[in-house]
Amino acid sequence: MRKFNIALSAKVFHSKEAFRLESGEVLPSLQIAYHTYGSMNEDGSNVVWVCHALTANSDVADWWTGLIGHGKVIDPARHFIVCANVLGSCYGTSGPQTINPATGEPWYRTFPTITIRDIVQAHELLRRHLQIQRIHLLIGGSMGGYQVLEWALIAPEVIERLFLLCTGAAESAWGIAIHTAQRLAIEADETWQNPAPDAGSKGLKAARAIGMLTYRNYRTFVQAQTDPDKEKTDNFRASSYINYQGEKLVKRFNAQSYWLLTKAMDSHNIARGRHEKITTTLSHIKQPALLIGISSDILCPPEEQQFMATFLPNATYHEIDSSYGHDGFLIEFEKIGQILKSWDH
Repeated sequence: MRKFNIALSAKVFHSKEAFRLESGEVLPSLQIAYHTYGSMNEDGSNVVWVCHALTANSDVADWWTGLIGHGKVIDPARHFIVCANVLGSCYGTSGPQTINPATGEPWYRTFPTITIRDIVQAHELLRRHLQIQRIHLLIGGSMGGYQVLEWALIAPEVIERLFLLCTGAAESAWGIAIHTAQRLAIEADETWQNPAPDAGSKGLKAARAIGMLTYRNYRTFVQAQTDPDKEKTDNFRASSYINYQGEKLVKRFNAQSYWLLTKAMDSHNIARGRHEKITTTLSHIKQPALLIGISSDILCPPEEQQFMATFLPNATYHEIDSSYGHDGFLIEFEKIGQILKSWDH
């Protein structure tokens, strides 16, 4: 079985209670991989919880080093920082790669469909296990922001402040179309439903290639990947880059988890089952909220954050002028850190 090394260094919470999913299906038990940094203070007022995006993991201090770490705006010397791997992923939380206790074998393709709300309910289980009574700041970019919004509605008495980056109140038709194209790429790999850890690897590589086109944009590709040799007819730099990024993901992620989590992202709509209009649902999120958009983001463009800022009762919006596209929320950490520091002082 392929080893996803981050799971080996994470703490794991095991719940023996049945976990009912929004679909009505039931997981007989649940395991959640998570990382913590720093210590909770006496009154529990220093908790910062980070919800991660699609293919990230719970070791947030490793992949968001610009924001989180000693001397950074979110500092384990001052904060108790928590990040949990999402349900359905392949980094230690229950998902296609973990063991189905009913069969003694990995779930693989039989793992049931999940939603963003299911992911948040798993976070809630872990929060109670860790005896966290309140979360001072809940942070999420992209799919992580979906979790933040749902959690703010599910447990408003627990969540005090929200920090949302490059995210939206519902998955857009554009986002759903992209995810569908990615799943079609995975499904075109005839191995993707096999009961094996490397099932669908070629399809995952193609799905990542599609994703990379939305995480960046025309300008960044032209600037970084244009070949200086005008005589070339093959083996272009841009092609090599896309192949490299696909192979890199295949080495660290799982196609069945990718398929499952893009489905979960498509389910995201905070108004579903609550109100007729999404604006009404946004009006019920009373916590102070900081929203950041990236000017060149074509996957979740600034208009989505501006929309939320208009209807959230206590919102502050900043837009960062950056050429990095959607990935800017991971790269522009200096600008992001300055905005967060001035807002959450």
